[in-house]
Amino acid sequence: MTRLKKIALATTLASAAALAGVAQIYAADAPIEIDADTFECITEMTPVRGFYVDNLLGDIAATLAVANSETGGTWPTGSVVQLVPTEVMVKQPAGTSPQTNDWEFFELDVSSGESEIVTRGFTDVVNRFGGNCLDCHVKAEPQWDMICETGHGCDPIPLSREMIVGIQQGDPRCNRPE
Repeated sequence: MTRLKKIALATTLASAAALAGVAQIYAADAPIEIDADTFECITEMTPVRGFYVDNLLGDIAATLAVANSETGGTWPTGSVVQLVPTEVMVKQPAGTSPQTNDWEFFELDVSSGESEIVTRGFTDVVNRFGGNCLDCHVKAEPQWDMICETGHGCDPIPLSREMIVGIQQGDPRCNRPE
């Protein structure tokens, strides 16, 4: 191979590597692709004080660090938070939805033993009881990044701890025969 061809090949490879790097940076800032198969049995996620968490990008350690913090924090991109099988919050990349601190809300139908996304969005998702997700979560004090728990500033939900556990344990997606 001539010196000129080697230089041309090296330049092409360097350009391709640079473009791949730009694509990876862009992909990290692009909204996470989510479909019905994203959501499975709630109790197979990691439990934290009565709710469940996961991270769609594999960074469960960072998600748990914020979930277990006594002072709050900003949840990392990819975090999934669920209290009951039919309602899910997913943290999208920074800037996706400033109104919701980048949380995307999902209302699921799990009655068939599979997940079906009934509705999803940022400001206009309404749960099966007629409540707008954002209207409740926006009441959380800023350090809690829109996560509602007792003492976070949100209105209490009209379910006892025992009722919530029963709903979680009743998730029809759990323990299905293969």
